[in-house]
Amino acid sequence: MEVLVIGLVVFIGFSIFRYYRQRSFLNVLTEEQFKEGYRKAQLIDVREPQEFERGHILGARNIPLTQMKQRLVELRKDKPVYLYCQSGSRSARAAELLRKKGYTNINHLKGGFKKWTGKIKY
Repeated sequence: MEVLVIGLVVFIGFSIFRYYRQRSFLNVLTEEQFKEGYRKAQLIDVREPQEFERGHILGARNIPLTQMKQRLVELRKDKPVYLYCQSGSRSARAAELLRKKGYTNINHLKGGFKKWTGKIKY
C-alpha cells in the first residue's frame, strides 16, 4: 500500500512539474487567439494523415507527431509555429520536441481540433 501511495505522489509531482515547465515555452491559445495569428505562422496539424483527410483547419500542413523528427527541415525557426491535434496532447508533445530542437515561438490550440469552430477543409 505504501508503495502505491509513493508512486501516486511521484506521478502527481512529475505531472505538475511537467505542466509548469511546458508553460514556460508553450503558448496555449484559445480559438480566438489562435485565429489572430495562425495565418502569419506555420500552421501544423500533428494528427495522422487519415485524421487530417477527414477534416483540418484551412491552410494547415500535416506533419504527424510520429514523423516530426524526420520532417523538422520543413519548419523554419524564425517563424511562429502553431500546432494542433485532436485534443491537445499530441501537439503538446510536438511542442516539447520543437523546444528541444531550438524553436522558440511555439503555440498550440487549447482543446485541439475537436473544439475548433472556424473554417475547415475536407
